[in-house]
Amino acid sequence: MHTGSSLCGGVRFTLTGPLEPIQICHCGACRRAQGSAFAANIPVADEAFVLERGEDLLQVYESSPGKDRVFCRTCGSPVFSRTTAVPGVKRVRTGLLAGPVSSRPAFHAFVDDAADWWTISDDLPRYPLRKPD
Repeated sequence: MHTGSSLCGGVRFTLTGPLEPIQICHCGACRRAQGSAFAANIPVADEAFVLERGEDLLQVYESSPGKDRVFCRTCGSPVFSRTTAVPGVKRVRTGLLAGPVSSRPAFHAFVDDAADWWTISDDLPRYPLRKPD
């Protein structure tokens, strides 16, 4: 079990079960949503994401058709995203988890859109767009 929260602590959640590998996304939308070179996401089944408090603080922004980004309306922390293309799964922002985190990064996606000021310096698989199924 892993716990997480927004910066202000108003949103708190628990992830049940083992964590999937961390996915590093370099797409422009993720970079802008995180304010960083990439987003570090863990896919979590809806039933494994237990919102402990702060439901009233969650704000949904549809960043593209069928893609929602959910964040804390108090502090702006991105909490998770979800897409109609992958129903039943949230992509939880790894940086919100209280350590230790048992999962590790598995790959980089959308590297063709990566920030030109950040160098990917590991040997993880890299995909020009999304990871193929």
